[in-house]
Amino acid sequence: MKYITQTDRAIAKLISAERRRQEQTLMLIPSENYASQAVEEAVGSPLGNKYAEGYPQKRYYQGQTFVDQVEQLAIERAKKLFGVPHVNVQPYSGSPANAAVYFNLLNSGDVVMGLTLSSGGHLTHGHPKITFSGKFFTSIQYEVGKDGVIDYDQLAKFVKKHKPKILVAGTTAYPRVLNFKRFGEIAGSVGAYLLADISHIAGLIIAGVHPSPTAFAHVVMTTTHKTLRGPRGAMILVTSRGLKKDKDLASKIDKAVFPGLQGGPHINTIAGIAVALTEASTARFKKYGQQIVKNAKALAQTLMINGVNLTTGGTDNHLMVADLRSLNIKGKDAAILLEKAGIVLNYNTVPFDPNPPFNPSGIRLGTPAVTSRGMKEKEMKKIGELIVTILKKKLTAAEVLKEVRQLCRRFHIPKAY
Repeated sequence: MKYITQTDRAIAKLISAERRRQEQTLMLIPSENYASQAVEEAVGSPLGNKYAEGYPQKRYYQGQTFVDQVEQLAIERAKKLFGVPHVNVQPYSGSPANAAVYFNLLNSGDVVMGLTLSSGGHLTHGHPKITFSGKFFTSIQYEVGKDGVIDYDQLAKFVKKHKPKILVAGTTAYPRVLNFKRFGEIAGSVGAYLLADISHIAGLIIAGVHPSPTAFAHVVMTTTHKTLRGPRGAMILVTSRGLKKDKDLASKIDKAVFPGLQGGPHINTIAGIAVALTEASTARFKKYGQQIVKNAKALAQTLMINGVNLTTGGTDNHLMVADLRSLNIKGKDAAILLEKAGIVLNYNTVPFDPNPPFNPSGIRLGTPAVTSRGMKEKEMKKIGELIVTILKKKLTAAEVLKEVRQLCRRFHIPKAY
């Protein structure tokens, strides 16, 4: 912080304040995590100064000797880790990456089918009218059943009725394991592409605690932070199955990213991705991913024992969604109250939510970041109990904040992976 403090004290103070906030609060938003200092050093390196439009060995500017090697390393590491023949590491984030898949595989008006937002899907999976995917294509969305779980038999009937060109298997607030094999069979029944969006679960897949989609999906998209603990970026993976369906699929994806939707890639971010992939290839990372799930189950169990309703009755992965209607508090109010106590999560819709998305009935919380700090089941039980005391108004936010800060002082944000 030496030079930024000299140049721009206002920004330096805000960065320092944000660092303190992260150190002194519990990060329970499932899509957030702590990147290692090695990743941060790569992202903050001089690689950010370089324009590199195009792909390795096929650039439009000179001076690419070293950035070509950086990008190629990231590509090769991702190919090995996920077991796929082709990877594009240039998407700026998950939303542009999904847009790139649609851009060259769909024509305007083609049907794209993804899970509804209230069922745990993502905006970019075809949310109608207000998103790119829902505005330029015909969006037909499927829902979970009344139990909050995907009914694959019903989905098969729905797909045969509407015949999407792309079926999206991906979620952002779904606490159960996805049956990618069944998704692949359903997509195949109508000749559709299967896009697996594993942004939330990529790290869990690498750790072996969630099945991989690469044998069943044609295209796999993932962000590189969340459970993967890298920088804020994305990758598009083309599988062997995808190439069997369409031998030009890899080329179509690359052309969609550049020049279709993006200009120069962020080579500094790609370097950070390469570092994160090296970290993710270790035995330590597998143990980390396993602990994420153990922690999530422990946290979910504590909440349920203490009278908090969870959609689907628990979790198989890193997150859970609590339906707070029985506690007579809305999700946004709960999230604001919990933040005052140093517990940071997000308000979230629940399946068939009668309330609007901006003030829904639920909250979403997860364990990737607290697991990165070294917390285990014992701490999850404590955190769950603290959440309940706030929701049931047994303790004030100020009283809980003291206990949260004690916990944060015991478990520091890791600098090294």
